[in-house]
Amino acid sequence: MKRRGSAILLLSMAVLLVLTACGSGGGNSENNGGAGNSASGTKNDAPADKGNDAKAENEPAKAPEAATLSIMWWGTDARHEATKNALALYSKQNAGVTFKPEFMAWDAYWQKLPTLAASKSITDVLQMDAAYIQEYVARGQLEDLSDIDLSGIVDPNVVENLKIGGKLYGIPLSQNAQGIAFNKPELEQYGIALPAKNWTYDEFFQWAKDARAKLPEGKYPIGDTTTWDGFNYYQTSMGKAPVMADGGKTFTLDKELFMKFYQTYADFRKAKIVPPAEKAAAFLENDPQADPMASGVVMTRGATTGSVSALEQLMPGKVDVVNMPTGPAGGGWAQSTIFLSVSANSKHKDEAKRFVKWFITDKDAGTALGLTRGIPINPDIYKALEPTLEPKDKLGKAIYDLSVEKALPFYSPAAGFSEWVDTYKKEMEAVTYGQQSIEDAYNKINKMGMELAAKAGTK
Repeated sequence: MKRRGSAILLLSMAVLLVLTACGSGGGNSENNGGAGNSASGTKNDAPADKGNDAKAENEPAKAPEAATLSIMWWGTDARHEATKNALALYSKQNAGVTFKPEFMAWDAYWQKLPTLAASKSITDVLQMDAAYIQEYVARGQLEDLSDIDLSGIVDPNVVENLKIGGKLYGIPLSQNAQGIAFNKPELEQYGIALPAKNWTYDEFFQWAKDARAKLPEGKYPIGDTTTWDGFNYYQTSMGKAPVMADGGKTFTLDKELFMKFYQTYADFRKAKIVPPAEKAAAFLENDPQADPMASGVVMTRGATTGSVSALEQLMPGKVDVVNMPTGPAGGGWAQSTIFLSVSANSKHKDEAKRFVKWFITDKDAGTALGLTRGIPINPDIYKALEPTLEPKDKLGKAIYDLSVEKALPFYSPAAGFSEWVDTYKKEMEAVTYGQQSIEDAYNKINKMGMELAAKAGTK
């Protein structure tokens, strides 16, 4: 009897252990892009045992608590429909989670968001843009998402460049980068060496001089530059601080670099390496007749991952790309400029965090979303979509891949500097027309910037 009782006891303990094991972690679907684990991904992130893959993939994830997540985004009708499909998919995978979506055009979005911020009623999840994210972080409106594990999903350098004050406030959605597009067949026709990856600014300027010697009259190797970001790329590549930092409280316009950079372009105007001011003023990007490159006038122009597709459509099969010129510190930028953020006032932060990670990891969601927010940030999602992509989309990916190695952070104008941005362009255009000196333009631009920084520091 004792032996029989011991056997029954051992059998009962074995059954209990099996039941406990089945309930403790077998429902994990994180590795399959599901949302079964915490958003931080610190638990159960290791790949499942190969022999149990089929079982792990088919077992349901532990259902989160019932919640209705409010979410808002801007975009086109195609983005709206794709996003609604993705939300329906998440609700199907996570019983009890529903959404209250709002979607609108760009202008309407940025008119509404400040009102919501003022009343601390921003939606649980919101689409955010690189041009505005620092402003909303400074207001304390966005939740720190640093505990979301993005390893294997987003390049570590990109994650670091996205941090604000050492913290991550937006989950990047797409791969974007600044590069240079060039007219490959025309350069080859005139025997001009094609631009090479990781070229320096000195090499870029020398390339322009060499190309000018081989091009016929009326064609130019590079365009002129009169915008603040064009110089900011140069200043930061040389290891200097960005023109604007700390939400506009710090302003740095390095005079020595400024004079050197714009004197180079002044010399180029005289040597016809860049178009004359009158011709440059008539350019209109992505216009079939007036685009500087599509019109056949300029051999190169700036392009981003998102914008190069329009140029390729104007010049099918003729466009190739290279990264921005670099300096000792690097050059250009390569990161997402569009994010999903979580409201600091959300009552469902854990579920919101779980959702935003799912948004960039679930393969079915990736299929539903397609390219409606650009090249997906997740390389696995991109790989699944790649066979369906057109050449214009692959060019965008090429810009990102070429740029990410040397990329610096993306710098947007600080809040309150929109008038300064316009003034910068106006003053530098006056220089191109010979209406004022480079130093006079510097003095005006620098004075205004310093005043705005001082004003920002008192807020």
